[in-house]
Amino acid sequence: MPANLVKRSLAAFLGLTVAASIGLAAGPANGAVAKQAAAAPFKVLAFYNGTWDAAHIDFGKEAREWFPSAAAQNGFTWEATTDWSRLSAAGLSQYKVVMFLDDLPPANRRAAFQTYLQNGGAWMGFHVSAFTTDPGSWSWYHNTLLGSGAFQTNTWGPTAETLRIEDRGHPSTAGLPATIQSSVSEWYSWSRDLRQNPDIDILASIDASSFPVGTDPNQQWRSGFYPIMWTNKNYKMLYANFGHNAMNYSTNTRTSSTFASAQQNQWLINGLLWLGGGGGTTPPPTDPISPSTWYSVVNKGSGKCVDARAAGTANGTAIQQYTCNASNAQQYQFAPTSGGYVRVNNRGNSAQALDVTDVSTADNAPIQTWTYGGGNNQQWQPVPEGDGHYHLVNKSSGKCLDVPAASTADSVQLVQYTCNGSAAQSFRLVPQS
Repeated sequence: MPANLVKRSLAAFLGLTVAASIGLAAGPANGAVAKQAAAAPFKVLAFYNGTWDAAHIDFGKEAREWFPSAAAQNGFTWEATTDWSRLSAAGLSQYKVVMFLDDLPPANRRAAFQTYLQNGGAWMGFHVSAFTTDPGSWSWYHNTLLGSGAFQTNTWGPTAETLRIEDRGHPSTAGLPATIQSSVSEWYSWSRDLRQNPDIDILASIDASSFPVGTDPNQQWRSGFYPIMWTNKNYKMLYANFGHNAMNYSTNTRTSSTFASAQQNQWLINGLLWLGGGGGTTPPPTDPISPSTWYSVVNKGSGKCVDARAAGTANGTAIQQYTCNASNAQQYQFAPTSGGYVRVNNRGNSAQALDVTDVSTADNAPIQTWTYGGGNNQQWQPVPEGDGHYHLVNKSSGKCLDVPAASTADSVQLVQYTCNGSAAQSFRLVPQS
């Protein structure tokens, strides 16, 4: 947050916690995924207050829009509440995972939460849920569970950064490349060095290529090691440093989305499936995509193939889905460009590649073929989902190749759309001779 808001934020945050602890009522307030099969459907209960800092309030609002949809697509259910009294043995008995979106529990709920985790419950926390200037006020949570101690510094303004995956063997990082792009957030650092704690497994950190982090020279990180996601090996838990949208504070209007990064979203859903009981081990790696092989690209939802309409070979030919027929119009080659991206060439005219019309970054922008010219709108990142499927993320927009409205009909033109983990954005590559 801006420097002139930091002191007000600290005081208000601590004041809110104190008020809750003495019984005062607290006020109310898309990336595709690497699928892991949970043992059974499970329920997630997310707690929030939604009462301080427009950016935190807005993150909570956005989370309450994004998670229910993502849950429905991935075999679990998600609900949110401001009623911290539900943080009890009886209140949590039907939930596999608890979330803290923008706060930590009031004092009279903390013992119940500790018991829940110590008895095998699972937890995911975001951003300000780890914030404290007095870790001794709940030492088990801040020093033992999180291992982070006290808040030390923050960056400003909120920025998207390159994150280095530190543990690629953890179920939450399954299918992710060595580095990923985060969504926009303000970032926190801590008084304790998590690298020195044998119980902490750091999953991702700020990559050195990101420095300086922050746009305000007085609130920047210029070097150092900064953990962003981690777990404690003694508990079923995950913590994510992100959860602060960029805002126009004069109008309290959102100017970024926490769920804009497909790869960050993949980590979220991987992590929730692991916390919920599935994906105890990393799935076997997907066979690498050969740059010399021609593939049919089959949609998971419809079972139909990506197709150049009417076998067109001219600029502007619509890319649609159509019943698979092994024709050249349905064969594609994934030729590497740079940074993990590829151009997706059509076999009917290999000089042409999948292209987002008019270099659009909007949802529902149609996909066509166009002579490859190196544009970011003509480059895609195939992100493996761990089960032989991929989602294809456009370099220009960060959005996913999508079958609109999850249609199963022939001749539906494909579009780009905010990554959401649905079958409409999941594709299997079938080698052709």
